[in-house]
Amino acid sequence: VQLQAYGGGLVQAGGSLRLSCAASGRTFSSNGMGWWRQAPGKEREFVAAIRGSGLTTYYADSVKGRFTISRDNAKNSVYLQMNSLKPEDTAVYYCAAQGFGSGMFYLRGAYDYWGQGTQVTVSS
Repeated sequence: VQLQAYGGGLVQAGGSLRLSCAASGRTFSSNGMGWWRQAPGKEREFVAAIRGSGLTTYYADSVKGRFTISRDNAKNSVYLQMNSLKPEDTAVYYCAAQGFGSGMFYLRGAYDYWGQGTQVTVSS
């Protein structure tokens, strides 16, 4: 099983980026998927998650109203649209998938598969 994240880059504050994550090796249409991030010297933190149906989403308070998570089960993919980016959003962003069901999205240990990460840098 592989999760391939891409779409990161360098953007000015106030700009937008769209991250994509394509899964291969198994389908995750019934499983939760999410995005996490890790800034230099900090712990990896939860950003957003989405249930298998795509009907329910969850966000960290720091990104609520600015980021939108979505998924396309036909493409076995999850996305993160990031608007109004701030310098404090600078981090390596990781997509993750749950191996069984959907739940406990805020817990890092609830995810069984992780992508390699994509760098997002927001300049002031």
